[in-house]
Amino acid sequence: MRLHRLALTAFGPFGASHTVDFDALSAAGLFLLHGPTGAGKTSVLDAVCYALYGSVPGARLGAALRSDHAAPAARTSVTLELTVAGRRLEVTRQPPWERPKKGKRLGTTVDKAQTWLREYDATAGAWKDLSRSHQEVGEEVTQLLGMSREQFCQVVLLPQGDFARFLRADAEARGRLLGRLFDTRRFAEAEKRLAERRRGAEAGVREGDSALLADAHRMQQAAGAAMELPELAPGEPGLAEAVLTAAAVARSTAREQLTVARCGLAAAESAQAAADRGLADVRETARLQRRSAEARERARRLQDRSEVHQADQRRMERARKAEAVAPALDLRDIADTEHRRAAAAEAHTRAPLPDRLAGEGAAGLAAAARRAAEELGGLESARRAEQRLAGLRAERAGLDRQERADEDVLAEADAWLAGWETGRAALQTRIDTAQEAATRAEQLAVQLEPARRRLEAAGRRDRLAAETDAARERALASARRAVDARAHWLDIKEQRLTGIAAELAANLGAGEPCAVCGATEHPAPARKVSGHVDREAEEHALAASQRAEETRAGDERRLGALREELAAATAESGDSPAALLGEEAAELERLHTRARDEASGLHLAHEDLRRAEEEHRRRTEARQQAALGSVSRAARREALERERAALEGELAEARGALDSVAARAAQLERQVALLDAAAGAARAAEDAAQRLKDADARLADAAFKAGFDTPRAAADALLDDAAHRELQHRLDAWQQEEAAVRAVLAEADTAAAAQRPPADLAGAEAHAADASRRLREAASVRDAAARRCTELDRLSARAAAGVRRLAPLREEHDRVARLAALTAGTSADNERKMRLESYVLAARLEQVAAAASARLLRMSSGRYTLVHSDDRSGRGRSGLGLHVVDAWTGRERDTATLSGGETFFASLALALGLADVVTDEAGGVRLDTLFIDEGFGSLDDQALDEVLDVLDSLRERDRSVGIVSHVPDLRRRIHAQLEVVKGRAGSELRQRGT
Repeated sequence: MRLHRLALTAFGPFGASHTVDFDALSAAGLFLLHGPTGAGKTSVLDAVCYALYGSVPGARLGAALRSDHAAPAARTSVTLELTVAGRRLEVTRQPPWERPKKGKRLGTTVDKAQTWLREYDATAGAWKDLSRSHQEVGEEVTQLLGMSREQFCQVVLLPQGDFARFLRADAEARGRLLGRLFDTRRFAEAEKRLAERRRGAEAGVREGDSALLADAHRMQQAAGAAMELPELAPGEPGLAEAVLTAAAVARSTAREQLTVARCGLAAAESAQAAADRGLADVRETARLQRRSAEARERARRLQDRSEVHQADQRRMERARKAEAVAPALDLRDIADTEHRRAAAAEAHTRAPLPDRLAGEGAAGLAAAARRAAEELGGLESARRAEQRLAGLRAERAGLDRQERADEDVLAEADAWLAGWETGRAALQTRIDTAQEAATRAEQLAVQLEPARRRLEAAGRRDRLAAETDAARERALASARRAVDARAHWLDIKEQRLTGIAAELAANLGAGEPCAVCGATEHPAPARKVSGHVDREAEEHALAASQRAEETRAGDERRLGALREELAAATAESGDSPAALLGEEAAELERLHTRARDEASGLHLAHEDLRRAEEEHRRRTEARQQAALGSVSRAARREALERERAALEGELAEARGALDSVAARAAQLERQVALLDAAAGAARAAEDAAQRLKDADARLADAAFKAGFDTPRAAADALLDDAAHRELQHRLDAWQQEEAAVRAVLAEADTAAAAQRPPADLAGAEAHAADASRRLREAASVRDAAARRCTELDRLSARAAAGVRRLAPLREEHDRVARLAALTAGTSADNERKMRLESYVLAARLEQVAAAASARLLRMSSGRYTLVHSDDRSGRGRSGLGLHVVDAWTGRERDTATLSGGETFFASLALALGLADVVTDEAGGVRLDTLFIDEGFGSLDDQALDEVLDVLDSLRERDRSVGIVSHVPDLRRRIHAQLEVVKGRAGSELRQRGT
């Protein structure tokens, strides 16, 4: 990595914009960054770090980036141009900025942070943009450099105070610094992961042992007193073997108990079978004896009901004979029902008839109905005439309504047309007035715009006149101050030239040649007197003179610009006062507004006239239509009157005594309907009487043939379906019961059982129940033994499977536990009790000590070397010890015993060695630019020469080293310098010797 150019604005103590050309500074190999304390030397390094990583080093992380000396309109910005990994890049960063709001608005607003990354394209010869994202730029820079911000600040900026503390620190402090630089978090993470895996494996083993013990307890519950558990806790060795052995003993005992239970069950089954057979024999004998007794009882009951059975048989015989007469009986009942219904209907239809028709038969009633129908047909033409008369009356009423409506239309139209001419003239007057106002408004608008411009120019003229007077006064005052400042600078310069001998003599040393005469002896060097003016005072006076001259030039340019603007405003506005021009413009504005308001009604007036003309046309047409309608209605009214008179004469004859033809027709329709109904009912009654007479004759003949004296006797002998079914059921039940009793009494087994003594059923059942109980108890014992064997087999198999699953987990736990103890430094195999991270850091520290010793030997003239130590100090961690070997005494001692200068040697060598190792760790990124911050004030001349020789050797690979110091001797020894000058307006950067 090589730095080329750094540009910063309003950053830290630098209020203005400054640029550092690192290419020119690096040409000499060594360059010096110096200045008074607090001037901002370290801020230059902060700007480099901020450009690359977006933040300053950790010690100044909370400091404000914006300069307190910056102008309000100047934004803080840092731009760094560098080459890394063969690519030339430019990084620009601007932090958030609270700036004044633009325009005349008060207050401030915050602009967001900005970041740019560009790369130089050598082929195209131009810069190309890569990214404007903070995150992308940060990732790209970190990836190219291969270092984090902390590593960069320790390796490239080399803060000597930190390495002096590192040199004297204990192992814990060294470990923290080395851990940040070499990023050994992955090794610490490995220790953590191994510890977590050890805890996880241990938990898994304990969980497996707990499950195994749980299964053992379940097996003990299943086996009862036949199993004893070992007194072992989860995680203790031998637990699995003890549980499996106890389970095997319990399974063997359970199988012996199952064999005994099976033998007892077989004996109980044989005893129960014998008892069941005896019980079956006793039950069969008891059944046959009950069957014989029940048959004899049933035979006695049949004998008692024999007379009732014979009566049922006789009744069934008469019912069968009466069934031949049943169809005739049904026909006679149907005919009788129809006859009574027809007679009632006839009486109902004859009731509304007049008395003159009460004795008429069916033929007479039919003839009267025909006569009434003929009269009804003759009224059809009269009915149509009556409907036409109603239509004539409705049409006459409509003509009257139209006549009244037309009269209203004529009256309204005449009233409106009477005022037409007056209204039309008024509308035309409105149109003419609005048209004149529109023309006047256009003329005033042409005059208004120039008046407004003259008024605006007059205001600008008056304002610029006041500003010009003020600017003239400022220009005269700044010119006087510039003359005074230049005269003061010339006076200071003259005073310094007068006392320059004393200033040159102050730098003379014994044996050193004089810069003027070259002599090495200085017997009477000039002395500085009171009030001596040095170079810094002269430069301050020169700077003040230059600033005054710049202020004068700026004030004169502002005065000239104001004069030009005033001349232009005067030419446009003239000499008239602004108040007069304002009154003229206001009057034109008022007249223009008034004319425009009057002209705004032109369109509305045209619309009103168009609507009025349209209304005039509509009213005239309506009046004409109403007049024509009145003539046509008079002719139509006469024709309707003639037709009405003719129809009324025709209808008077057809209505008779009723009010209308429709009433007469309705009367005739009702009469025809009544006569037709009465004639039909009479004919139906005559037919029903004849059918009843025929049915009586057939019924008498059928009863005689069936053997009954009268039809009534046959009807009484008939049975309905329910009675017939009940009687037949009793007869069938008697026959079935009689046959069943004879069959039972004829059975040989039943007869033989009746001769034997009564069976003892209760004793046999008690004996069988006792045998069944003993069988259930034996089966329960056998089932319990079988379940015990099954449960023990299942739990034993699960325990064996758990032991098999637990074996690899236990092996992994042992292996992980050994690794975790080894990496944590607690294992017996780890002789130095070093953690893994400490071991890696110890290796890195050994590399750093070797790289540092190469340079420390040259700085100390071969006396000192740094060595790494694995010894453990007190209770701290081992492996991070650092000792110095003194070649003069041949002894190894602690770095805390070094003097101030020796400590500087060692810490500088350590910093350079650490930079080499971290560079290799970062992938071999070349660090062509390094900075060393302070620490040179504790060296004598010889030690300083040796240190500078070592630093000068860093240029072997085209590397440049920047030394940050305020030691005066370094200004003489290092020609390329970047000076930081402190002032009231902020610090400034000056580049010398390049």
